[in-house]
Amino acid sequence: MSNLHDSLHRVTRRIVERSKDSRSRYLELMKREADNQPDRGSVSCSNLAHAFAGALEDQAALKSGSGPNIGIVTSYNDMLSAHQPYGRYPERMKIYAREVGATAQVAGATPAMCDGVTQGEDGMELSLFSRDVIALSTGVALSHAMYDGVNLLGICDKIVPGLLIGALRFGHLPAIFVPSGPMPTGVANKEKQRVRQLFAEGKAGRAELLESELGSYHSPGTCTFYGTANSNQMMMEMMGLHIPGSAFVQPGTKLRQALDREAVHRLVAIGRAGKDYRPLAQCVDEKAIVNAAVGLLATGGSTNHAIHIPAMARAAGILIDWSDLSELSSAVPLLARVYPNGPGDVNHFHDAGGMGYVIGELLEAGLAHRDIMTVSEGDLGAYAREPGLDGDQLVWREVGESGDNTMLRPAADPFQSDGGMRLVEGNLGRATFKTSAVDPDRWTIEAPCRIFSTQHEVSEAFAKGELDRDVVVVVRFQGPRANGMPELHKLTPPLGVLQDRGYKVALVTDGRMSGASGKVPAAIHCTPEALGGGPLARLRDGDVVRLCAHEGTISTGANLIDREIATPPHEGSGMGRELFAMFRNFADEAEKGGSAMLAVAGL
Repeated sequence: MSNLHDSLHRVTRRIVERSKDSRSRYLELMKREADNQPDRGSVSCSNLAHAFAGALEDQAALKSGSGPNIGIVTSYNDMLSAHQPYGRYPERMKIYAREVGATAQVAGATPAMCDGVTQGEDGMELSLFSRDVIALSTGVALSHAMYDGVNLLGICDKIVPGLLIGALRFGHLPAIFVPSGPMPTGVANKEKQRVRQLFAEGKAGRAELLESELGSYHSPGTCTFYGTANSNQMMMEMMGLHIPGSAFVQPGTKLRQALDREAVHRLVAIGRAGKDYRPLAQCVDEKAIVNAAVGLLATGGSTNHAIHIPAMARAAGILIDWSDLSELSSAVPLLARVYPNGPGDVNHFHDAGGMGYVIGELLEAGLAHRDIMTVSEGDLGAYAREPGLDGDQLVWREVGESGDNTMLRPAADPFQSDGGMRLVEGNLGRATFKTSAVDPDRWTIEAPCRIFSTQHEVSEAFAKGELDRDVVVVVRFQGPRANGMPELHKLTPPLGVLQDRGYKVALVTDGRMSGASGKVPAAIHCTPEALGGGPLARLRDGDVVRLCAHEGTISTGANLIDREIATPPHEGSGMGRELFAMFRNFADEAEKGGSAMLAVAGL
């Protein structure tokens, strides 16, 4: 691409060079796996009988081997609103497969926990490692070697990264992600935020808070704020792993059904037996990973992907780090403001032009790689359009101008000149700072710190008025090896209240904030983590901490070298946490993805 931005070119070449050996090993493995994939006609009849016995409607076609067999990996449950629509998907997808001479079987299922349900509870300590479990479950599902392609049914936080990591180890197969779309818009986001802060101050009761929350999260579909789940869908578009424009079409609509149908038909078309073979291993290359990072930055997406992108990349033999993300952020303008970074939600974003508009602007500005292998008939340019129906026919059309300049702006006139996710580093380690949601006047905070080991301790101190001052709140022993790196989203309302009272407030933690983290300046994912002697373990109450996104620094003037290392408080048992001790013990640092599975596998 002749007009590719210098920073994009430079970062991509650096990733290619850094990944040369690991990417080569991965591609060699995928070639070997493709060559070794059994011809089902040569597989033992007993094996085949086990695989076909339950497929009564498709047994004749499966026995004859007359067409490809699609594996469906589903993360359906009806507790998670985003995944509830998947309950009926397999039976419909089997019909869609028969329409093009193929068959489809549910290869397996994965867990799908909801971080919204576990926020602030012990179960949240299983959240990050559920990504490894999902990847392993995907591997088990595909280990039967009965499939010519895979449709992946998943949307939310750890689920899409886990599905992709698992599927990449079977990257000789083509794969298409099939989202189900966001729920309709509910209570206005500013009103929801207002009630949450009133509750934090004791000025609203549980009944009022619950009524507000139910007004926001009210029906099947993805939560409508631009958190990790919807950032996942954005990235699948940027990497070309969806049918173009699929991300934010609501459940239960004719357009949604047409896109789902196309996902099955297209998977058959890109299989090895056809003329347009597009294996997942070739689709997810260095350029696709850079596109995912660019999309994250251009839309102000979830900080959780500073962890997920390196993990997904490693599964494909690609090495990307926070320095790469930070350099990309300096070049990629912020084109979207979606709640919590703006007033409108993903439905408003989609109606204003959505991903088609964003991708078109990025391509025009030379800020995305057009020449990637996608699952569509074209390159990334096919994703710079929006889907629609002409009668019952699925069509794509040009997006045109932004439908709402308060939501989407062109690359020539962005909300801000950079992507709003910065690396900060210093004698307290390396961390991520999401500037896109924070007023620039608050990008530098210097104040005495107050040390906590749990977010519950922070809430208690807030309730007692102990934080009514300029303060840097440090919450440590929240990293992958300490307790599974839970999200600390419950801290947002009380810290937001302190900020609204006029205090200079910041958060520093080796844990995660939710993809919904908002207006309070925060250095998160601090690495090395406190457990094992990271510098946060040597901080003491009253040490002055300086956090500056302008300079990209996080530091203290205190002498940390001769101090004792604080003791972690966590027992790590109850709510099933003891079952995840192995994951905690072997997890690597956040910048590599915080994964035990990838670390042990040597990836």
